[in-house]
Amino acid sequence: MNKRCKVLLTNPIHPEFHQALSEGCDVVVAPDTKPETLKGLISDCDGLIVRCQLPQDIFDEAHQLKAVVRHGVGLDFIPVDAATKKGIPVANLPGSNTNAVVEYCLAAIFHFRRRLGLIDSELRGQGWVKARPLADPSTEIANTTLGIIGFGSIGSKLAKAATGLQMQTIALTRRPEGLPSGVRSATKTELFSQSDVIVVCCPLNEETRGLVDENSVSMMKPNAILINIARGPVVDTRAIIDALKAGKIAGAAMDVHDQQPLSGQEPVFDCPNLLLTPHIASITASSMRGMSEGSVKTILAILNGNRTDNIVNPEVLI
Repeated sequence: MNKRCKVLLTNPIHPEFHQALSEGCDVVVAPDTKPETLKGLISDCDGLIVRCQLPQDIFDEAHQLKAVVRHGVGLDFIPVDAATKKGIPVANLPGSNTNAVVEYCLAAIFHFRRRLGLIDSELRGQGWVKARPLADPSTEIANTTLGIIGFGSIGSKLAKAATGLQMQTIALTRRPEGLPSGVRSATKTELFSQSDVIVVCCPLNEETRGLVDENSVSMMKPNAILINIARGPVVDTRAIIDALKAGKIAGAAMDVHDQQPLSGQEPVFDCPNLLLTPHIASITASSMRGMSEGSVKTILAILNGNRTDNIVNPEVLI
């Protein structure tokens, strides 16, 4: 960099790497993530680190932007095509939050199968005699079937964890030939009808939007649970709510939602056996540090004229 560049952060990053970025760049943290705020700040920035949904036309206001880096993996936050048309390289951090998301999935599975939160609450409020029988219907996950929708880095690592827990794993993927030994390819019908746990971890695109629909949910076992850590629109939320209220499935965990943030007034708040979290599957102290480190290293490299392997639109550099 021949001059001191200006980098916009849509949200705060780990303090250690904010400081590291500040040593070579002027750093601005957006006060909020409203479209008008981000578009107002981007005009004189050279770099952008993204942790929120960008407005589709944000790059119309970017007059000297040279690098965009996703603080994470999912690219649906960024209008990549628009960046490409403007010749702006976009990078993400593949695998940076895989461990965190896999552990979230396992935690959600045990939340439903062992019901420890419910038992703890009953023990504290109603005593030993009332709490003890709540363990009787709990189930073990060994020898049950895990269905994974989307077999990328998260699906692959989750399958390994499931194998260690003696679960059988099947997967719905566009590349069945790449599945490892011990993971069987399944059709959509097979996956929904045979799985005891279904984890949705595919990217959101036109093919996957509404993939988990009312018909899919109707095929699930009564004891099955569904975990969505992909994106809200991949799953028909209404179908899940209806199935849970009718007792047709055992539970669901939603970390992602149709509209974010949730207001507290949505129908999901009045639904039984539904675990709600505010898009935090990928967030731990460890993953946040790693994503911040990767974001800063990548944006500094690109601003210094280097071509990094994690640029998703390398054609802009030709």
